[in-house]
Amino acid sequence: MKLTACIEWLFEDETDNIAERIYKAKEAGLEGVEFHLWRDKPIAEIKQALEDTGITLTSFCVDPRRSIVDESQLAEFVSAVSESADIAQQLNCQQMIIASGFLLADTSPEQHFNFALRALKKAAEIGEQTGVTLLLEPINTKVDHPGMYLDSNKVGLDLVEAVNSPRLRLLYDAYHSLVMGEDIETIIAGRTQWVAHIQIADMPGRGAPGTGAVNWSAVTHMLKNEGYQGWIGLEYKLNDLSTREALTFTRNSLKLTQ
Repeated sequence: MKLTACIEWLFEDETDNIAERIYKAKEAGLEGVEFHLWRDKPIAEIKQALEDTGITLTSFCVDPRRSIVDESQLAEFVSAVSESADIAQQLNCQQMIIASGFLLADTSPEQHFNFALRALKKAAEIGEQTGVTLLLEPINTKVDHPGMYLDSNKVGLDLVEAVNSPRLRLLYDAYHSLVMGEDIETIIAGRTQWVAHIQIADMPGRGAPGTGAVNWSAVTHMLKNEGYQGWIGLEYKLNDLSTREALTFTRNSLKLTQ
């Protein structure tokens, strides 16, 4: 397991330049970076920084975000995945993140699931054509994203398993999972073959691991027992720490040497 920094937030205390944060990540001993949307980013500068440092861009979000449960947005969703995959190939990025979109009125859970399944199958087809893996991310509806459809990692895993493509996997975001009351040590246990990326933040506060109440060494132990070999994305707020201090907290808490 290797650490990758979400440079939307990490290293923002050192530079406002998003491409420069890639060099800062290299200085800090990291091997990967990730960010959110790409259309507001200086793609050419990011590409140069990745080439200069040898850093891996581990993921970014399909942009623009479109619903996977609203059939009226299906064509726009497919276009967004295709256009984003072109950028992923330019940046040698092998993973892109998909959010679900909002719940629809007068629509049953089964209908939502089937609509999502249709959209995700189309996304997986693009992934198979381009070599990019799509990451489906459940996010919390209690604090940050009220009204979103997919807030359950169990349902997310069910969708990924139902599509059954090597180019669609789950992104397990521990922060969102904790907000929803899921048990971080068991929610993906036994199903990690469907998980290709993990993001972490402590609770409360969405800060660096070690600043809250989560037993991160137990989480690391579970992931090792499950044979998880993917990246660990550091998607947390700095709060009162510097990025370098937050990284020290993270490494100590996860019992990782990197």
